[in-house]
Amino acid sequence: MTIQTSGIYRLGDRDVTRLGYGAMQLAGPGVFGPPKDPAAAVAVLREAVAQGVDHIDTSDFYGPHVTNRLIREALAPYADDLTIVTKVGARRGEDASWIPAFSPDELIAQVHDNLRNLGVETLDVVNLRIIYDVHGPKEGPIEAQVEALAALKGSGLIRHIGLSNATRAQIETARAIAPIACVQNLYNLAHRDDDALIDDLARDGIAYVPFFPLGGFTPLQSSTLSEVAAELGATPMQIALAWLLHRAPNILLIPGTSSVAHLRENLAAAEIELPEAALRALDGIAEATKAG
Repeated sequence: MTIQTSGIYRLGDRDVTRLGYGAMQLAGPGVFGPPKDPAAAVAVLREAVAQGVDHIDTSDFYGPHVTNRLIREALAPYADDLTIVTKVGARRGEDASWIPAFSPDELIAQVHDNLRNLGVETLDVVNLRIIYDVHGPKEGPIEAQVEALAALKGSGLIRHIGLSNATRAQIETARAIAPIACVQNLYNLAHRDDDALIDDLARDGIAYVPFFPLGGFTPLQSSTLSEVAAELGATPMQIALAWLLHRAPNILLIPGTSSVAHLRENLAAAEIELPEAALRALDGIAEATKAG
């Protein structure tokens, strides 16, 4: 028996292909400043759309302002079926530091920055990045922040609201204020703290978008992953993406890259079928990581 991992899922009011694109790596080193080759960055964005990608993840604090302006240069005027998801809740220091910018007034200003730099009148989805702890979800009040975004939604500047780096309690708080289209948290083969949350969100029709699906700044390294990839004639990263697509129907992926070749390799993961033996082996990686 094999399982086909490709498909579509509802994000806000649109059906999107489950394998999208994350624009973070288009900025300079450390997600700061311009890319070394802006033309290559534009080429990656255009190739992503040409290959069928219909949702792109970005933020005006990537660069800052760099990735949004590249997206506008590469893709505007935007296709009707392209969904652009952005984030607010932080700003960048002159030393490339990540600084919380979480007050309602700061969030409103960031929404307007995103509108201007993307060149749109309405943002498709805005994720509230919660940074009480930059290393992972941490409890803290978010009512005023969600209410501010809900007001912008009411005025037509935002279509849908999402959350990033959120606890279960914060998700429940936000949903009591406004509909939540997606949750974006750290999750991958080796880090599966959100297993139960993903299943609960799936029951409610809410998309879950893992950031660092390939490990991020510490790429996934597993002999099991490498062995499964060799058996199936794929790269370890392709198998890691295919496993995530299999894990739950509401998982949407946004792997990033600044290379056209790597982009095509990532997108090919949507067509990989995982035999049950491979799935069992891959499911064991998280336990092995904890034990180690």
